[in-house]
Amino acid sequence: MTGTPMSDSDTTELSKRLRRFAAHEAAGHSPLYEHLAARAADDPDVARLLAAASGADAHPTLLLAAAHRLIQAEPIHPLSRYYPSLGGLDGVDADTWPLFREFVLERAERMRGLISSRFTQTNEVRRAAVLFPALAAVAARVRGPVGLLEVGCSAGLLLGMDTFGYHYQCGGEQLVGGPAKAAVGLHCALTVSDDARFPKLPKKVAVGARVGLDRDPVDVSDEDELAWLEACVWADQPDRIRLLRTAAAAQRKVRPELVAGDAVTDLASTAARVPADLPLVVYTSYALKYLSESRRAEFLAALRELAAERPLWWIAAEEYESSLAHVLPGHDALSYAHTARMVLGTVSWEEGTPRPLLQAHATPHAQRMTWLAS
Repeated sequence: MTGTPMSDSDTTELSKRLRRFAAHEAAGHSPLYEHLAARAADDPDVARLLAAASGADAHPTLLLAAAHRLIQAEPIHPLSRYYPSLGGLDGVDADTWPLFREFVLERAERMRGLISSRFTQTNEVRRAAVLFPALAAVAARVRGPVGLLEVGCSAGLLLGMDTFGYHYQCGGEQLVGGPAKAAVGLHCALTVSDDARFPKLPKKVAVGARVGLDRDPVDVSDEDELAWLEACVWADQPDRIRLLRTAAAAQRKVRPELVAGDAVTDLASTAARVPADLPLVVYTSYALKYLSESRRAEFLAALRELAAERPLWWIAAEEYESSLAHVLPGHDALSYAHTARMVLGTVSWEEGTPRPLLQAHATPHAQRMTWLAS
């Protein structure tokens, strides 16, 4: 969508993405972003700002993150009163959209500069609460240290998930896991389906290596990079930003190795950085939705090839359509289009054949999870 004049069909596609985001992702979670995305969908001048990105990168969250980053730089602008991340206390009203529209269009070149050079990189720390039970199940099976490889790692904060503390509220019972005195504490409401069994959570998972792969890894020791990561967090959810800051500070004690590269072509060379004697746990969290359908298939093929060389598990916390549907078809009722939830699953391979296990579904930011596996 870049480099040439936009066609009406291009504008229509961007508007569809904005409208879908407002209705299926922001609704019920972010009144501010639901309002802004819905209004942007009906405003071609604002929607076209997203054309500075291309393909799957032209996601509504990128438009909103770019605006958030510019407002961070101008915190006294009247628009900031609608941004709790900047101390704003006002809810959405009749002035919100006109102020936003004026703000981004007056800074259109700066908006396009960010949108064309940045990617949506929401290092959502709370998703570790969804991933951790699956990791604990793999660790219990191998009975020894594992090597972690996160694909689409952003700043790699989830590579420290074994150091986080977990509290799952299941009815009147609280289930806990991870170190008792963890710097990062996560809470998740849990429902266990009939005939399902939630795994026993250890206080410690032995991790022998932590490697992250991302096309543009974020260095959280760089304040400007950390500011972009914060800008990708939805502005009316300041608790997520505080948690991001806490996890970034904790990462200074447990530093992962972050590799810049492609999720498919650089997967094998990045996996080789994890010692061969360690069982390899590859995991993704809302990363595959940013790959095309063909690239997702290539990613699965690359995992299969790796699994032929060493013990490997893939833990996916993704939209069903972009992940488990490739290895566990027939569960369309779990699609994001129907549920507005991500699914959790673990896949291993036997002689090249995937062995998928559907484990849970959860809200996109991991406030709630329903456990499905026995």
